[in-house]
Amino acid sequence: MSDDLPPLREVIRRHELRAKKSLGQNFLLDLNLTGRIARAAGPFEGVTVLEIGPGPGGLTRALIAQGARVLAVERDERAVAALAELAARYPGRLEVIAGDALTFDPRAQLARPARVVANLPYNIATALLVTWLTAEPWPPWYDRLVLMFQREVAERITASPGSKAYGRLSVLAGWRTQARILFDIAASAFVPPPKVTSSVVELAPRPQPLPCDSRALQRVTEAAFGQRRKMLRQSLKSLGVDPIALLGEAQIEPTARAEDIAVAGFVALARALVARERS
Repeated sequence: MSDDLPPLREVIRRHELRAKKSLGQNFLLDLNLTGRIARAAGPFEGVTVLEIGPGPGGLTRALIAQGARVLAVERDERAVAALAELAARYPGRLEVIAGDALTFDPRAQLARPARVVANLPYNIATALLVTWLTAEPWPPWYDRLVLMFQREVAERITASPGSKAYGRLSVLAGWRTQARILFDIAASAFVPPPKVTSSVVELAPRPQPLPCDSRALQRVTEAAFGQRRKMLRQSLKSLGVDPIALLGEAQIEPTARAEDIAVAGFVALARALVARERS
């Protein structure tokens, strides 16, 4: 990586890249931390990296320095202009796409294997993760996700049954991936500093997760955790089928609560739901 790149703060000033709350932007400018994330996500030999919301390009620089070829998706036109300068400096190493990550389909643009490495904009982070976790076919188009979330979201992604953080996101992540928190990043490392600590999470796809319809699993977990204090015989009524019969087929006690059910139990409920609706 060339040492003559302009400092990130200069790039921000020149492109008037003040972080916008409406875009969920908090820029990570600490080069030690961007380097740490890039190293945790590597090595990058033969891999194309998808980066979402790169902003002024702090993490992008670190990824390129570690040898990555990066496809960056950015909806902020100010940042697109800043990233174009970086792309010009490193021909063939960075492609910038101006667009909305929520509607962008990376599969047509990415050669496999691909890897997602991103400081995700807070306001779309969970929605993007659910999209990637429910991708079809499986195994997915990516070999790993290395993503930054608010610490609270990271704890929900990696939570185990019985904990207060365990919920819909825990089940979806646990079903198809092995998720772990790699390290935390203090709010003071960002511009502007968010009100919370952030965490970098790694999600590695399971090659053979329990077979299940992802839409049914989402419906079951939304119903169960939507009223998490209630017993499942009550909370699952919103599915429109007999909850007692459903629980019986999944071999789950009707008096159980959502937070006590392991991923395999939710998969059994989803499969029972599909079977009932087809019969």
